[in-house]
Amino acid sequence: MERGRGFARGGRGGAPKGRGPPGSQPTMDKPKREAILDLAKYQNERIRVKFTGGREVTGILKGYDQLLNLVLDEVTEELQDPEPRTRSLGLVVLRGPTITLLSPVDGSAEIANPFVAQE
Repeated sequence: MERGRGFARGGRGGAPKGRGPPGSQPTMDKPKREAILDLAKYQNERIRVKFTGGREVTGILKGYDQLLNLVLDEVTEELQDPEPRTRSLGLVVLRGPTITLLSPVDGSAEIANPFVAQE
């Protein structure tokens, strides 16, 4: 008699995990996840992107996905150390999790702070 083997070499018995009869899984469709931001209106427009760690680039938005990974063309990076200057990077892919700020270069305007008490 073999001890501690369970059913016929299957471990603890029963059907193996994830391998039930066909059609046994529930057929509930998950709703499609939407992107946090709608970047379609910025397609082929110049945008500024800031990253964790302080790096900052500007370029023309060519593509993106729901994870906020971006493809930018004609990218320039603004360097601050030791003196302010820029360098050209060309076509780049930016990873979404590292992005902290996205803003259009053209068309942005300063507004009054709605949280400051009016006098």
